[in-house]
Amino acid sequence: MTPDDFRRIVLSLPEAIESSHMDHPDFRVAGKIFASLPDVEQGVVKLQPEQQEIMVETEPGIFSRVEGYWGQRGWTFVTLTAADGATLRGALTASWRNIAPAKMQGLLA
Repeated sequence: MTPDDFRRIVLSLPEAIESSHMDHPDFRVAGKIFASLPDVEQGVVKLQPEQQEIMVETEPGIFSRVEGYWGQRGWTFVTLTAADGATLRGALTASWRNIAPAKMQGLLA
């Protein structure tokens, strides 16, 4: 996968928008960040700690915990070149669901 694939999948999610902070693109739903593209090799998604643990254990070549406090809160790196479309879409969809307000959950089929 590439940064363009990441961006395309993210922006296909309901009401997702692209913005920017810390000099790189981020993606938001209802004003809250749920994913970002810190560089061309990796994306970042917001998982629940339990989701993060499962993904890092089952796909360590794709997922790794962000260091420090942010990683403890579920922020997870995705190595784009190691991910396939289904895996990336699943991680981004989980991230969107983790951040989107309850009233928006029905928008995602």
